[in-house]
Amino acid sequence: MIIARAFAALVAIAILGSDAGCPRLPGKPVEKDRWKPPSHVTDFRQLYDQNCAGCHGADGRLGAARPLNDPLYLAFAGADALRQVVAKGVPGTAMPGFAQRSGGNLTDKQIDLLVEGMNAQWGRPEHFKDVALPPYRPESAAAGDPRRGAAAYQTYCSHCHGAEGKGGLYAGAITDPNYLTLVSDQSLRSTVVAGRPDLGMPDWRSRIPGRPMSAQEISDVAVWLASKRPATAASTGNLYGEGAARLR
Repeated sequence: MIIARAFAALVAIAILGSDAGCPRLPGKPVEKDRWKPPSHVTDFRQLYDQNCAGCHGADGRLGAARPLNDPLYLAFAGADALRQVVAKGVPGTAMPGFAQRSGGNLTDKQIDLLVEGMNAQWGRPEHFKDVALPPYRPESAAAGDPRRGAAAYQTYCSHCHGAEGKGGLYAGAITDPNYLTLVSDQSLRSTVVAGRPDLGMPDWRSRIPGRPMSAQEISDVAVWLASKRPATAASTGNLYGEGAARLR
């Protein structure tokens, strides 16, 4: 009987594994590897990889969508706007809403962690302390005019994108109907201001040395680009006309 009890005790110790000071049993996960409900994930890298990397790239760049690993864009947009885009998405584009109340699977806390993580990993706010950034939202800027925008486009953009925006020696078409149908007016404005460093496109300060675009010219060019969107897409509404606002 004593021998049997001793044997049972040894078996129990073996089963307990590392909890009793013995090596971990093969296949037994450590705490960090245990499954967690999606709503319990708090690691920025895991949240980003699962929800953002597919479009914006594994390190915030080189994806199909705008790079997020861009200090200027992060400073230009600001945390509040980023939080709104992540939570609500961009109607009319491929950007879905990730907040639970928008049909996604992220809690408000997880969205905060994503935005905070992007700024911590890729933001450089100290680089823009003395830079007068243009307004992010067009309603906070001077109203744009497409006729003035056509002239400003020729001055600042046609050298790369061609006289009509259909592509030039250094960059592709910017007035292509398929492209304009897929992007929001806010995305057009963001591209004019922040450029696309991943594609070699300069920001609003660098297209003509010593001559940055004015806030008015930025609004005018963005409106001119939006005016080239096909009528069927424009009818869904955008930031420069009536209808539902589209933000990105």
